[in-house]
Amino acid sequence: MASASSTPLSISSSSSLVDAKASRQSAVASPQCVSLPTLPPPPVQPQNRPWKATAYCRKIARNVLTMATGEAPAEVASTELPEIVKTVQEAWDKVEDKYAVSSLVVAGGVALWGSAGLISAIDRLPLIPGVFEIVGIGYTGWFAYKNLVFKPDREALIAKIKDTYKEVIGSS
Repeated sequence: MASASSTPLSISSSSSLVDAKASRQSAVASPQCVSLPTLPPPPVQPQNRPWKATAYCRKIARNVLTMATGEAPAEVASTELPEIVKTVQEAWDKVEDKYAVSSLVVAGGVALWGSAGLISAIDRLPLIPGVFEIVGIGYTGWFAYKNLVFKPDREALIAKIKDTYKEVIGSS
Protein backbone atom coordinates (compact mmCIF):
# COMPACT_ATOMS: atom_id res chain seq x y z
CA MET A 1 0.00 0.00 0.00
CA ALA A 2 1.04 3.59 -0.42
CA SER A 3 2.22 5.54 2.57
CA ALA A 4 -0.04 8.06 4.22
CA SER A 5 2.26 10.97 3.43
CA SER A 6 2.24 12.25 -0.10
CA THR A 7 5.47 12.72 -1.98
CA PRO A 8 5.84 15.55 -4.46
CA LEU A 9 6.24 14.46 -8.05
CA SER A 10 7.94 16.48 -10.72
CA ILE A 11 8.13 16.13 -14.47
CA SER A 12 11.55 15.65 -15.96
CA SER A 13 12.63 16.80 -19.39
CA SER A 14 11.75 13.41 -20.84
CA SER A 15 8.07 13.90 -19.84
CA SER A 16 8.10 11.10 -17.26
CA LEU A 17 7.22 11.34 -13.61
CA VAL A 18 10.16 11.58 -11.21
CA ASP A 19 9.94 11.17 -7.46
CA ALA A 20 11.59 14.32 -6.03
CA LYS A 21 12.06 12.89 -2.53
CA ALA A 22 13.73 9.73 -3.85
CA SER A 23 16.22 11.74 -5.91
CA ARG A 24 17.23 13.68 -2.81
CA GLN A 25 17.58 10.59 -0.61
CA SER A 26 19.88 8.48 -2.73
CA ALA A 27 21.81 9.68 -5.68
CA VAL A 28 23.06 6.17 -6.55
CA ALA A 29 19.76 4.31 -6.87
CA SER A 30 17.42 7.01 -8.15
CA PRO A 31 14.53 5.67 -10.16
CA GLN A 32 13.65 7.53 -13.32
CA CYS A 33 9.93 6.79 -13.15
CA VAL A 34 7.61 6.25 -10.25
CA SER A 35 4.72 3.89 -10.62
CA LEU A 36 1.40 4.92 -9.23
CA PRO A 37 -0.12 2.79 -6.51
CA THR A 38 -2.74 0.32 -7.62
CA LEU A 39 -6.36 0.97 -6.83
CA PRO A 40 -8.11 -1.27 -4.35
CA PRO A 41 -10.59 -3.74 -5.85
CA PRO A 42 -14.14 -2.45 -6.17
CA PRO A 43 -16.41 -3.34 -3.28
CA VAL A 44 -18.63 -6.33 -3.83
CA GLN A 45 -22.19 -5.16 -4.32
CA PRO A 46 -24.65 -7.42 -2.55
CA GLN A 47 -27.65 -8.23 -4.68
CA ASN A 48 -30.42 -6.09 -3.23
CA ARG A 49 -33.33 -7.97 -4.72
CA PRO A 50 -32.55 -11.63 -5.36
CA TRP A 51 -36.28 -12.39 -5.54
CA LYS A 52 -36.55 -10.31 -8.74
CA ALA A 53 -33.92 -12.37 -10.50
CA THR A 54 -35.54 -15.57 -9.28
CA ALA A 55 -38.97 -14.48 -10.51
CA TYR A 56 -37.52 -13.48 -13.88
CA CYS A 57 -35.78 -16.84 -14.25
CA ARG A 58 -39.00 -18.66 -13.38
CA LYS A 59 -40.87 -16.62 -15.98
CA ILE A 60 -38.29 -17.49 -18.65
CA ALA A 61 -38.43 -21.18 -17.68
CA ARG A 62 -42.23 -21.12 -17.86
CA ASN A 63 -42.12 -19.48 -21.31
CA VAL A 64 -39.60 -22.04 -22.57
CA LEU A 65 -41.75 -24.86 -21.23
CA THR A 66 -44.81 -23.33 -22.87
CA MET A 67 -43.05 -23.04 -26.23
CA ALA A 68 -41.83 -26.63 -25.97
CA THR A 69 -45.30 -28.02 -25.22
CA GLY A 70 -47.10 -25.74 -27.67
CA GLU A 71 -49.65 -24.50 -25.14
CA ALA A 72 -50.51 -20.85 -24.67
CA PRO A 73 -49.41 -19.39 -21.33
CA ALA A 74 -52.12 -18.60 -18.83
CA GLU A 75 -51.54 -14.83 -18.95
CA VAL A 76 -51.93 -14.64 -22.72
CA ALA A 77 -54.90 -16.99 -22.92
CA SER A 78 -56.92 -15.14 -20.28
CA THR A 79 -56.42 -11.59 -21.55
CA GLU A 80 -58.98 -10.07 -23.86
CA LEU A 81 -58.45 -7.36 -26.40
CA PRO A 82 -59.62 -3.87 -25.45
CA GLU A 83 -62.91 -2.66 -26.88
CA ILE A 84 -61.23 -0.13 -29.17
CA VAL A 85 -59.13 -2.86 -30.80
CA LYS A 86 -62.26 -4.95 -31.45
CA THR A 87 -63.99 -1.93 -32.96
CA VAL A 88 -61.02 -1.20 -35.22
CA GLN A 89 -60.84 -4.86 -36.31
CA GLU A 90 -64.55 -4.89 -37.16
CA ALA A 91 -64.24 -1.65 -39.12
CA TRP A 92 -61.19 -3.02 -40.99
CA ASP A 93 -63.10 -6.19 -41.90
CA LYS A 94 -65.93 -4.07 -43.36
CA VAL A 95 -63.56 -2.12 -45.64
CA GLU A 96 -63.71 -3.31 -49.25
CA ASP A 97 -60.73 -1.43 -50.72
CA LYS A 98 -58.02 -2.06 -48.12
CA TYR A 99 -55.26 -0.98 -50.50
CA ALA A 100 -56.77 2.51 -50.89
CA VAL A 101 -57.29 2.89 -47.14
CA SER A 102 -53.72 1.75 -46.43
CA SER A 103 -52.43 4.21 -49.03
CA LEU A 104 -54.40 7.04 -47.43
CA VAL A 105 -53.01 6.15 -44.00
CA VAL A 106 -49.44 6.15 -45.32
CA ALA A 107 -50.03 9.43 -47.18
CA GLY A 108 -51.50 10.94 -44.01
CA GLY A 109 -48.43 9.84 -42.02
CA VAL A 110 -46.09 11.36 -44.61
CA ALA A 111 -48.13 14.59 -44.62
CA LEU A 112 -48.02 14.72 -40.82
CA TRP A 113 -44.25 14.17 -40.82
CA GLY A 114 -43.75 16.84 -43.50
CA SER A 115 -45.95 19.37 -41.76
CA ALA A 116 -44.12 18.77 -38.47
CA GLY A 117 -40.85 19.46 -40.27
CA LEU A 118 -42.25 22.62 -41.83
CA ILE A 119 -43.54 23.88 -38.49
CA SER A 120 -40.22 23.19 -36.77
CA ALA A 121 -38.39 25.03 -39.58
CA ILE A 122 -40.70 28.04 -39.22
CA ASP A 123 -40.28 27.92 -35.45
CA ARG A 124 -36.50 28.30 -35.83
CA LEU A 125 -36.87 31.62 -37.66
CA PRO A 126 -36.23 34.50 -35.28
CA LEU A 127 -39.31 36.73 -35.65
CA ILE A 128 -42.01 34.46 -37.09
CA PRO A 129 -43.02 32.46 -33.95
CA GLY A 130 -43.77 35.62 -31.98
CA VAL A 131 -45.86 37.05 -34.83
CA PHE A 132 -47.79 33.78 -35.17
CA GLU A 133 -48.42 33.75 -31.42
CA ILE A 134 -49.83 37.28 -31.51
CA VAL A 135 -52.01 36.43 -34.54
CA GLY A 136 -53.26 33.29 -32.76
CA ILE A 137 -54.15 35.19 -29.60
CA GLY A 138 -55.93 37.85 -31.65
CA TYR A 139 -57.91 35.29 -33.67
CA THR A 140 -58.89 33.40 -30.52
CA GLY A 141 -60.20 36.61 -28.95
CA TRP A 142 -62.10 37.54 -32.12
CA PHE A 143 -63.63 34.03 -32.40
CA ALA A 144 -64.68 34.02 -28.74
CA TYR A 145 -66.26 37.47 -29.06
CA LYS A 146 -68.06 36.64 -32.33
CA ASN A 147 -69.30 33.13 -31.44
CA LEU A 148 -69.25 32.58 -27.69
CA VAL A 149 -70.17 35.78 -25.83
CA PHE A 150 -73.84 36.14 -26.82
CA LYS A 151 -76.43 33.35 -26.53
CA PRO A 152 -77.84 33.50 -30.12
CA ASP A 153 -74.32 33.31 -31.54
CA ARG A 154 -73.49 30.32 -29.28
CA GLU A 155 -76.66 28.50 -30.40
CA ALA A 156 -75.84 29.15 -34.06
CA LEU A 157 -72.31 27.80 -33.55
CA ILE A 158 -73.62 24.65 -31.82
CA ALA A 159 -76.15 24.10 -34.63
CA LYS A 160 -73.41 24.51 -37.24
CA ILE A 161 -71.16 22.00 -35.42
CA LYS A 162 -74.03 19.48 -35.20
CA ASP A 163 -74.83 19.88 -38.90
CA THR A 164 -71.20 19.37 -39.86
CA TYR A 165 -71.02 16.30 -37.59
CA LYS A 166 -74.10 14.80 -39.26
CA GLU A 167 -72.62 15.44 -42.73
CA VAL A 168 -69.38 13.70 -41.80
CA ILE A 169 -70.78 10.76 -39.84
CA GLY A 170 -74.10 10.35 -41.56
CA SER A 171 -77.64 10.82 -40.32
CA SER A 172 -78.22 7.28 -39.05
